[in-house]
Amino acid sequence: MGKFEDSMTRLEEIVNQMESGDQPLEDTLRLFREGMKLSEYCSGALSEAQRKVEILIKRADGTYDKEALDQEDDLEETESTEEEPE
Repeated sequence: MGKFEDSMTRLEEIVNQMESGDQPLEDTLRLFREGMKLSEYCSGALSEAQRKVEILIKRADGTYDKEALDQEDDLEETESTEEEPE
C-alpha cells in the first residue's frame, strides 16, 4: 500500500478508537493530534492529485486538447465566446 492509503487506514483506526470512548483522556488527545496530522497530509495529497488530473477537451475540428482540471471554469468561458465553424 502507498503512503496515502496507509495514512487513510490509520486515520480510520484512530476514528474507531476515539468513537469507542474506551481511551483515557491523555490517549484521546494523542490520537486526536495524530489524526489531525494524518488528515492534513491526506488533504494535501488529494489536492496535489487534483492539480495533476487533466481532462481531454474535444474541439470543433475533432482534435483533442488537454486542460488541467482546475482550469475548467476558464474553459467554459472560452467555449462560450468561441464561434462555431461554418
